[in-house]
Amino acid sequence: MRLHTRILIGGALGVAAGIAAHLALGPDHPAVAAVLHYLTRPVGQIFLRLLFMLVVPLIASALVLGVSGMGDPRTLGRIGGKFLLYTVAITGLTVVLGLVLVNLLQPGGGMAPEVKARLLAGAAQRASGVAKTVAPAPGIDLLVQIVPTNPVKAAAEGDLLGLMFFSLLVGVGLALTPTPATASFRQAVEGLFEVSMRLIHLVILLAPVGVAALLFNLTAQLGYEVLAQLGRYVGVVLLALALDQFVVFPLIVRLLGRMSPLAFFRGVQEAMITAFSTSSSNATLPTTIKVAEENLRLPPTVSRFVLTIGAALNHNGSALYEGVTVLFLAQFYGVQLSLPQQATVVAVCVLGGIGTAGVPSGSIPVVALILGMIGVPVEGIGLIIGVDRFLDMCRTTLNVTGDLVAAVVVARGEHEPQGPGGPGDEQEPRARGDPGEVPGRI
Repeated sequence: MRLHTRILIGGALGVAAGIAAHLALGPDHPAVAAVLHYLTRPVGQIFLRLLFMLVVPLIASALVLGVSGMGDPRTLGRIGGKFLLYTVAITGLTVVLGLVLVNLLQPGGGMAPEVKARLLAGAAQRASGVAKTVAPAPGIDLLVQIVPTNPVKAAAEGDLLGLMFFSLLVGVGLALTPTPATASFRQAVEGLFEVSMRLIHLVILLAPVGVAALLFNLTAQLGYEVLAQLGRYVGVVLLALALDQFVVFPLIVRLLGRMSPLAFFRGVQEAMITAFSTSSSNATLPTTIKVAEENLRLPPTVSRFVLTIGAALNHNGSALYEGVTVLFLAQFYGVQLSLPQQATVVAVCVLGGIGTAGVPSGSIPVVALILGMIGVPVEGIGLIIGVDRFLDMCRTTLNVTGDLVAAVVVARGEHEPQGPGGPGDEQEPRARGDPGEVPGRI
């Protein structure tokens, strides 16, 4: 049985058992309290702690490898600079789009006050305390706090911004220092990344049990009302992903890439289908490179570089998903986030999109860490992880499409088309073997 099927079964069993206990005995019954205290809460907490345990090595190693993989200093300065600027700008726009939708539609709000009071019992004080001590200050102080005085301390205290900044600098240093010693260090970081990914895979294998326990905890206390909240959350995530995929990306392809959006989507549909079925940017990479060179006719020197780094760094869909999920859970738990705190969420999600591993469920550890930063109880992950597999398929499709859009934009100016037509001409992709023309001015 496939893992996502087991997760869905585990989630369904947890929901059914929790609702049954809620309706038959009530949330305050001694038997329900005993099961929560001695069984489901410990199991859920162990699952969450396993995720937290692997966050620091996974994100740090992924960022170092992604940035250092840009190659020699000239490539890093030209193509790498264009790509990073594009990635930060578009990922930030994507996250802002998601947060605007969450603030407008309020998928986490509308819960009855008495139900919310039960949910927040014992957690509100902890949430507000963490928010006061962890959330970075707005304005210039935020920029100062991004730079850690001690990267080891930042990692130990869960300072995600400081850890990511240090990892970015290490990646740049590796790219600019091609010596035998740094090559050995890069191999060690690769080993750390591979070990972290293997352990993440093993932890995710426990997800059916962890999800069942976490969802039982929620539904036993809240009943079926929590399912309505979950449906609204899924709807907002899908709406945000659809707007980015079919409105924002076509505009970027047209205005910045000078390519027909219809021609672009016809050329990349094979990669989109592969991404949807595998839920992995890394697994889709061979197909992504193939369609970029054969269908979109992008220059290989640009497409291979941008798409390889993009599989590790350019995760628009993951960043959007992380931002929407964090704000949804903040609304769900009644944790009010100010505009400066939401701006912090945007910044962390942009960096989180860079650091997210291009594998199934790679966003879950990042979401857990951001929740801890802004003071939202991490137990809420149990609410969304049951539907994460389907949403993962959708956001991976957006990630891969975003990589191809980035390749189109970066390739423009690096390679001039050889077909007829002056500036501004736009041409459709030709059949393979028809040299001399490309799908638009690149």
